[in-house]
Amino acid sequence: MFETIKFETRANVGWITLARPAKLNAFTEQMNNEMKTALKQVSKMTDIRCLVITGEGRAFCSGEDLAGVDENMNHGEVLRNRYNPMISQLASLEIPVIAAINGVAAGAGLSLALACDFRLMSNKASLVEAFIHVGLIPDSGNLYYLPRLIGHAKALELAILGEKITPEKALELGLATQVFNSDIFDDEVTQFSTRISNMPTKAIGLIKRYLRDSWNSDLQEMLEKEAYGQRIAGASEDHKEGINAFIEKRKAKFIGK
Repeated sequence: MFETIKFETRANVGWITLARPAKLNAFTEQMNNEMKTALKQVSKMTDIRCLVITGEGRAFCSGEDLAGVDENMNHGEVLRNRYNPMISQLASLEIPVIAAINGVAAGAGLSLALACDFRLMSNKASLVEAFIHVGLIPDSGNLYYLPRLIGHAKALELAILGEKITPEKALELGLATQVFNSDIFDDEVTQFSTRISNMPTKAIGLIKRYLRDSWNSDLQEMLEKEAYGQRIAGASEDHKEGINAFIEKRKAKFIGK
């Protein structure tokens, strides 16, 4: 079904692998479209409780494939038709999404990673705001997510200087959730995603939703949204299981409902 990406499920975790390793998994129109199709599928699969996005070979994603760029390209329309819908679909997922950054994440590849909820990095990976090096501005949600993750001043610095960010620096800035040795990277990502997928998925979705809303809400609005969300979470099977497990002094077995 797919030619530029791979999609599989492992237990209750979905895995999307960008699969153009010879081109450092650079985006093409086909890859954008296949990503949108895969994300749509994931949104409908109730048995998937966590999504991992990673790259094949030595890169996560190097951004747009510059071989397809010419002087007549309308960059704004490319974003509106290809990248923006992909990022919007990703943002709408109410399951946790993990970027497993196995190698370089540059340009729109970095934007894709920023749009995920967690960023796990290999110690051989790197992040690059590459847009400035070809006279462009960060896009695909980059200028939305970056300052929210690390603050305005540091976001401005990274976007304008375009310097390579090491895993250690990414961890220090708060861009990376955790950094793992490349030799055990796949195993660590699997372990992390399995742990997340076994948590109360309904509550996680509500946390994602209302954290996003908080940026455009005042305190009174958020207090009401928290009350509304807590009513939903309080009626979930996972909440009942959590209470029973606490009373019975055992580990809870959440089912994501």
